[in-house]
Amino acid sequence: MDKWLNKALLVLVVIGLLVSIYMTIYKLTDNDAMCVGSGDCKTVNASRFSEINGIPVALVGVGGYAAILAMLLFEKRNELLRKNAYLVLFGFSLLGFLFTLYLVYIEVAVLKAYCPFCIASQATMTLIFILSVIRLVREPQ
Repeated sequence: MDKWLNKALLVLVVIGLLVSIYMTIYKLTDNDAMCVGSGDCKTVNASRFSEINGIPVALVGVGGYAAILAMLLFEKRNELLRKNAYLVLFGFSLLGFLFTLYLVYIEVAVLKAYCPFCIASQATMTLIFILSVIRLVREPQ
């Protein structure tokens, strides 16, 4: 695997994790001062789509990014991951990307509100998905 690809994935995952943590704190505290740059954060954060069965969507993002980060950090230390790391990363990132597409649809078509932090997370997950596809295609045979 290319070292730059692994480093890029790690950087993107950490960025996504930090953004998701920030948005989770914002959701749990409802501190509008945290919504910088756009009032649409408040619109998105207060919508019925900001939670899944009472769990903040941002917290789901924290879990997703944390799972990807754990996979990247432990792929060389665990036999199962060592054999399947490319596919596991692709699967995790595909799920995250599909969820991202759903969230983009909600922001654009339903809420017509654009949260810059949400967009940052969505762009990050999209890039992670693209890099996971590249990594899967380049997988050593």
